[in-house]
Amino acid sequence: MNKLIVGNWKMNGSLAGNESLVRTMLDGLAAAPAPAPHADLALCAPAVYLAQLQGLLKASPIAWGAQDVSAHEQGAYTGEVAAGMLKDFACRYAIVGHSERRQYHGETDDTVATKAQRALAAGVTPIVCVGETLTQRETGQTESVVKRQLAAVIHTVGHCITEIVVAYEPVWAIGTGKTATPEMAQEVHAVLRAQLAAASTHAKRVHILYGGSMNGANAASLLAQPDIDGGLIGGASLKAVDFLQIAAAAR
Repeated sequence: MNKLIVGNWKMNGSLAGNESLVRTMLDGLAAAPAPAPHADLALCAPAVYLAQLQGLLKASPIAWGAQDVSAHEQGAYTGEVAAGMLKDFACRYAIVGHSERRQYHGETDDTVATKAQRALAAGVTPIVCVGETLTQRETGQTESVVKRQLAAVIHTVGHCITEIVVAYEPVWAIGTGKTATPEMAQEVHAVLRAQLAAASTHAKRVHILYGGSMNGANAASLLAQPDIDGGLIGGASLKAVDFLQIAAAAR
């Protein structure tokens, strides 16, 4: 199974800046003697730029996706974007349950699970984020927190669980420059893998990504861990050289 490297631009970008960034990435891939043969790549952008990404990436090795999706199929939900709408723009992925959505928008485990279900029903792969805060880690709650978050999704999507992507993102390591050691990250990934295995005999099909300040310097050691199947990349995905360096570290 190839590693999966997904860029999350968060609320960044402009039409001109996006085009320059994407074209630089594509040029870098084309020029590389061995363009990350063990990594599948994707970029998740703000919804207003999905049409632009579709145009820039449709004939490329990079997939694209959204940073969120509505828990509703359609209706009077001003400002929401439905999974079917994402499918109209050929989105491969949709991030759900990112810690910033949980923290700033009050998204619950059940809401995240419903969003994952909506994405799957539309043929979009949800990237389900789980992770603990610094306080939760320091009080020994890491395992119980991530298992609770993932359990809600397993309960809701049932036999479709092997069609999701999971991203472990320790909240204390997002955008802080801090990162879990490879051993710390692997320990949590192993817990998640075991939880998936208890739900499905095909748990090995599920990519479990690490999302917590992964960069060119630490990517190789993180990606070498047996249960780390890729990365959900924040700030480094806004720099073509950094993103490609992470992709090249996948072996």
